[in-house]
Amino acid sequence: MRMKLLLADDHLMVRKGLRLFLQSQPDIEIVGEASTGLEAVTLAEQLQPDVVLMDLIMPEMDGIEATKQLKQKYPGMKIIILTSFSDQDHVLPAIRAGAEGYQLKDIDPDELIYTIRAAFSGKRHLHPQATDQLMSHMTETKKDEKEPRFETLTKRERDVLREITLGKSNKEIASTLYITEKTVKTHVSSILSKLDVHDRTQAALLATKEHWFGEEA
Repeated sequence: MRMKLLLADDHLMVRKGLRLFLQSQPDIEIVGEASTGLEAVTLAEQLQPDVVLMDLIMPEMDGIEATKQLKQKYPGMKIIILTSFSDQDHVLPAIRAGAEGYQLKDIDPDELIYTIRAAFSGKRHLHPQATDQLMSHMTETKKDEKEPRFETLTKRERDVLREITLGKSNKEIASTLYITEKTVKTHVSSILSKLDVHDRTQAALLATKEHWFGEEA
């Protein structure tokens, strides 16, 4: 079964080069070419290609917005980003928009064919640099998820949590911090809620694991 493919790039020479190469493939039929993001959306609606090879930087509408609009209307349409940009500011929005593939324009031709066929069969295939950006983003996100939980605690709640990690009881904490035991209980309840843990032991373990008070030990 031949797949129908639409080319979207604002550079004529790029489109000509892609057409020359891709039309030599027995399982690919080039059904149209677009020079702007808006034209890509319009032609895709008219021609209903199986795969769209989409540039990111184009007049009238960029490739990310075009991808987003097409995936919303035609979830089954496969879109591969072919660009010169491999930074997070381009990779992440493109993947979020629904692109099945992300490749750079210096890609080996055989690798491009593999990416197109993979997308057509429902598989994602990304350039290694794009994959690295995704992994870095995930790592940063996980790191960020740890920090804010501690940052949401007030200074007094941190003081109480520090004492909890030392194994002190509410009565001992009250004595150390010169506050009432009832106030300690209130702070403990707030700490458990903010840290999303069930008891003071879990709170202590979390604080120890994340080394929140390591510099004070």
